[in-house]
Amino acid sequence: MPLKKQTFNDDEIDIYDEAVVYKRGEYWQMRMWLGKEKKYARFSLHTRNRDTAIDKAKKYYHELMAQQLAGKTYFSKTTKQGVEEYLKQRALDVEAEYIVKGRYGTIKTHLEHWLEFIGRDTKLKELERTDCENYLHSRTKTKKKINVSQTTVANEQSSINAMIAWLYKRNETYIDSFDFKPLKRIDRGDEALRRSTFEDEEIVRIKTELEKYIADAKKNIKEEGNLAKVITGYYLLISIITGLRRGEQLQLKWSDIKWLEKNVKGQAAEDTYSLVKITVRAETTKVRKTRHFVVKDWEYFDELFKLLQPRYVKANKENKKAKAFGDTLIFSANGMSMLTPRAIGYHFDKMVELAEVKDTDTRDLVPYSFRHYFITDRINRGATPTQVAETCGTSTAQIEKTYYHTSEAKMITNALPQFEYRDVAFPQTCRHFS
Repeated sequence: MPLKKQTFNDDEIDIYDEAVVYKRGEYWQMRMWLGKEKKYARFSLHTRNRDTAIDKAKKYYHELMAQQLAGKTYFSKTTKQGVEEYLKQRALDVEAEYIVKGRYGTIKTHLEHWLEFIGRDTKLKELERTDCENYLHSRTKTKKKINVSQTTVANEQSSINAMIAWLYKRNETYIDSFDFKPLKRIDRGDEALRRSTFEDEEIVRIKTELEKYIADAKKNIKEEGNLAKVITGYYLLISIITGLRRGEQLQLKWSDIKWLEKNVKGQAAEDTYSLVKITVRAETTKVRKTRHFVVKDWEYFDELFKLLQPRYVKANKENKKAKAFGDTLIFSANGMSMLTPRAIGYHFDKMVELAEVKDTDTRDLVPYSFRHYFITDRINRGATPTQVAETCGTSTAQIEKTYYHTSEAKMITNALPQFEYRDVAFPQTCRHFS
């Protein structure tokens, strides 16, 4: 759309008959019609000098024309808008059951960290492949109060590039990925880099405190808050003995468990064990694969069932639309509302304090640490990575890479394979070299 010179004012200068340099206040501006986008590109030339403004305008004119001829557009969405569009698509993926809701929340968190780094108003079409080369440094070094592992950053970078590739296919960016700096190789043998977990004696104390906590709340179950204490207490106990992910455990229904009585031949005689078979439905796990496994029933499921089932039946006695009890959530007061992460975290912190777990400030212990303990404990008891992977719904490679480290007990057993290791103190017989 060529411009007509006779329409210009005295302080307007045409550039190649297709752009105009004009003055606004003390500074020169430029506008140019972009036929492909049917919009004017308007921006400041950041100068008060007329000749400098003309030189700059000619340079910008050629750059804009080159972009137009190359099929590129001038107008761009911001990074914030790009993230919003991508998350809308991922929300649809949740509805279509391509990903679980927990995975969506993780992706959203990853991209929020990226927006803080890159800037929310940055234009998508101004992004360069090298813009995130210092992302690792920004996430792990500048925020000293926040403990962010290299594994977490690697996962974030994967989510970021997945979004950039999606935006590139829709012509919202000129790049299809960022060139992140290669991550340092992690020394899996370094004890300081292990995932935060508990020691055996700490788990014993936590279980003891949880059982007391539940028993005290049961004494006056009608008192406000006590039913929530009991349910959350059982949630934490069962997470210790099952190693379930939070999303998997919170979405368990009573129909997903089955009590078993099995005769198992032991070293001395045949014993009968009460077991619980758990089914983790595909739609509740991030790997989208149904799995079944069995754990020893410490009566936690049974006690919770006896508490909740009569209450649910009584509350819905005359409600014809009420769900069958088997279709209700296990860790819920009404069978429908899940425990919140905040409530779980609150009671977890309380138990860790009551159990006198030490060095909590540096160990970064969270409810998910029970899963780490479960996996580590199974490995240390002689289970193969494949056996643990099948139970926990992950890959054998992930178990070997993240959890298959050597404990002190295993090292002693490896040194003296014909003997049974017992953690007993003998004065003056053990030396430690620091």
